[in-house]
Amino acid sequence: MSMSAKLLALTAVLAIGGAAGTAQAPVEIQWWHAMGGALGEKVDKIAADFNASQSDYVVNAVYKGNYTETMTAAIAAFRAGEHPHIVQVFEVGTATMMAASGAVKPVYEIMAAADVGFDPSAYLAAVTGYYTDTEGNMLSMPFNSSTPVLYYNKEAFRLAGLDPEVPPATWPELEAAARAVQAVGYPCGFTTGWQSWVQIENFSAWHNLPIGTQSNGFGGLETEFTFNSPEHVKHISALAEWQQEKIFDYGGRRSDSAPKFYSGECAMYMNSSPAYAGVSSNVTTFQFGVGKLPYWPDVAGAPQNSIIGGATLWTLSGHDDADYDGVAAFFTYLSSPEVQAWWHQQTGYLPITTAAYELTKEQGFYDENPGTDTAILQMTNKAPTENSKGLRFGNFVQIRDIINEELEAIWAGDKTAQEGLDDAVERGNELLRQFEDDNS
Repeated sequence: MSMSAKLLALTAVLAIGGAAGTAQAPVEIQWWHAMGGALGEKVDKIAADFNASQSDYVVNAVYKGNYTETMTAAIAAFRAGEHPHIVQVFEVGTATMMAASGAVKPVYEIMAAADVGFDPSAYLAAVTGYYTDTEGNMLSMPFNSSTPVLYYNKEAFRLAGLDPEVPPATWPELEAAARAVQAVGYPCGFTTGWQSWVQIENFSAWHNLPIGTQSNGFGGLETEFTFNSPEHVKHISALAEWQQEKIFDYGGRRSDSAPKFYSGECAMYMNSSPAYAGVSSNVTTFQFGVGKLPYWPDVAGAPQNSIIGGATLWTLSGHDDADYDGVAAFFTYLSSPEVQAWWHQQTGYLPITTAAYELTKEQGFYDENPGTDTAILQMTNKAPTENSKGLRFGNFVQIRDIINEELEAIWAGDKTAQEGLDDAVERGNELLRQFEDDNS
């Protein structure tokens, strides 16, 4: 090859390389989440499927530990200027995220700027109400929302002469069912997971009772707790009395009590709707059913509606506008009926949109898996009130620890229900004042 031919070939190669170098690389979006194990694998699939659906953006889903660890890591990263675009924050961190206004870029602003046709009314009101400001603007993107339900052992009910297809609807009915299954050899009537969330927070909403003033904190920072009311004291007193006979048997603050139900020791178990996956995979010796939470029939207006747990996706400020267009594109994909129906059916978390719920019904999922629609029926039982919209208190992560400590003192017989709840309210109010001072 002549020298001129070689130069011509080299020029062509350089031209091709230069053209390739100018091709725009996809914008990377960092998503920190708290979903480990099987749930983490499903989160990874959502990110991978989104990445495969288009070529402009790449979402990197990174597991950062449990909810508290993920939120703490994101706060530290923001202070260091090395924060992700999206962070998953559990519902009790909502007030803290709202107070960090300079660190948060509200979802409604991101979606409006990207002009992606965002419609908040497409989302379930009981979900969006928890994460909107006083003007109804959505601050974070709903993702994994749950609500507690009652799981029960159908075989235990059958042996006790109870209808295995009819779970107890009221607390007196539940007590009677617990005594009946104990009479045929079951050591424990019922247990509960996440006792503050189920037996205080959701108990309050289900009975249309305030957990605190100022519309459960939605109305402002100057709040006081009220979960030491006569109705709350009556409920916790009943559980404390039942604890002595193992009608109720406490098993831990989170989901530590699950093995009591899996093994058949306790015939009933209250925990979140996505616990359905764990129950399904661990219960191998009996059939189980799913029912709504019980209520006290002498409380006017009960049952009302339950409230959500789980988490939403918050977007942090300080990134380029092009990055937020990617966040908007991902949130639009995440909210699509197909993705949300798949997530709901795979995990037991609630479908966050009406369209996803309707699609799941059309696909016959609820017919094939009886009880899996209980959570959404319970949460939408009635239109939310100021008492059942949710709660928004600062420092509530630490306040839950206080509630747990005081409930454990009650279960141990060290305090009466009145004493324990009074002390929890007093200690909780101190942390509310601290949060108020820190954010005034």
